[in-house]
Amino acid sequence: MQQATPRTPLFTEADWDYDKIRRAYDAIENIAFGELGLEIYPNQIEVITAEQMLDAYSSVGMPLMYKHWSFGKHFARDEQLYRKGLRGLAYEIVINSSPCISYIMEENSMTMQTLVIAHAAFGHNHFFKNNNLFQQWTDAKGILDYLEFAKSYIARCEERHGAQNVEIVLDAAHALMNHGVHRYPRKRTLDLREEQRREAERAAYRERIYNDLWRTVPKAAGGGATPQQSGLGERKKLLNLPEENVLYFLEKNAPKLQSWQREILRIVRRISQYFYPQKQTKVMNEGCATFVHYHIMNRLFEQGLLTEGAMLEFLHSHTSVIFQPDFDDPRFSGTNPYALGFAMMEDIKRVCVDPTDEDRAWFPEIAGNGDPFGTLREAWATYRDESFILQFLSPHLMRKMRLFKLRNDASEPYLLVTAIHNERGYRDVRKALARQHDIAYIEPDIQIVDVDLAGDRKLVVQHRITRGVLLDEAEARAVQRHLANLWGYEVRLIEVDAATDAVRKEHPDVGPSVELS
Repeated sequence: MQQATPRTPLFTEADWDYDKIRRAYDAIENIAFGELGLEIYPNQIEVITAEQMLDAYSSVGMPLMYKHWSFGKHFARDEQLYRKGLRGLAYEIVINSSPCISYIMEENSMTMQTLVIAHAAFGHNHFFKNNNLFQQWTDAKGILDYLEFAKSYIARCEERHGAQNVEIVLDAAHALMNHGVHRYPRKRTLDLREEQRREAERAAYRERIYNDLWRTVPKAAGGGATPQQSGLGERKKLLNLPEENVLYFLEKNAPKLQSWQREILRIVRRISQYFYPQKQTKVMNEGCATFVHYHIMNRLFEQGLLTEGAMLEFLHSHTSVIFQPDFDDPRFSGTNPYALGFAMMEDIKRVCVDPTDEDRAWFPEIAGNGDPFGTLREAWATYRDESFILQFLSPHLMRKMRLFKLRNDASEPYLLVTAIHNERGYRDVRKALARQHDIAYIEPDIQIVDVDLAGDRKLVVQHRITRGVLLDEAEARAVQRHLANLWGYEVRLIEVDAATDAVRKEHPDVGPSVELS
């Protein structure tokens, strides 16, 4: 049998240069395309300093961003912790764009540069391009042009209307941005690169029309029903209530906002919508990237392209990333998405290649199909974290990770273990873990339900309680204030039981604290 010809390692020293990075990229690409079957956006890899990485941190990892005091605050905090040695920096940041931009640190060794290129430029890149949520909600080709438009537009607003006036609108919009997304499929949005042209069209349109919202306020008839009673159905139909996208409602209907203020709300909710898929795919996205880099680095070593020293350095970093502290470990703070995601990807590979009888009973569609990479590519494209865990978390992995379910009821003196490693327990554990990654379950359900058009124009907001957890009093009041500043009138917040519609708490009405100008 003819032996494979020994190959020269890509590098033998820790120092990197651009020629070594190019050779490593080409070798990674061969494995990513030839073995894993990945499909990616064009790559743009940029080497940056620690200072630039801190700057990218502060602007939510985006290469272009408008100015806001909160970004400077984050930069100062992260820089102080980094300089004191209390925290490290990410080895890379990757942008969901086309081309896909990967920032890699100049302080990285050549081994780490190879690792993060495999992780970000191929693993994350493939997930961004192929996952259905990202295809549905984001415009990778247009996001960079849109950010450039947003940055220049807000800068022009500061020049024309004053930095303080712009800051008030941005403060309020940022406070509400988690409730500024469309959660359900709608008509496909136009290319984000068209937003600058469309902004001018919207401004011209608003100058030509009269706001029908206030013209159609219901009038009370003599001896008949009150405006509130007779106009309720018409009012809700007119305003498309209830509405869970708070920023969208304000952009379209707030009576006192000027056109530039509405455009700022639109910018913030556009950016919030861009990040919406990432909130739902943390486990899958990081699991995909970690699985990809693990396979590629091992294949490079098997092909003689990595030295033993480089492989040991990689394994040290990899095991640190996927470390999952036990529940009684002082370092425990929940499930590590890297650990869970990578373990599930490896487990799916095992089920496809070497299934047990238990695997065949639980996963008859994929057990023993002999195509682990094809199965993973399909899963990466089709699922989000909640559904992925519900579909693919196996009893084997639950035993390996020693997962169990606890009930923590404040009214009871003890914690109660409610699910262990048996047939029913596996399903309960899997369901409970999936719920922890369902943003519809973990984020409060806030909806605008009514507006008193005929009276004092008070905005009525409802929190639908799903787990018996009320809103924090101080935070709820602060958000009410921001909402009132944008609406221009008082805001009422009511908390109701989602199952019975019974009112659990009614917060005091809050009016605007500033007058927008």
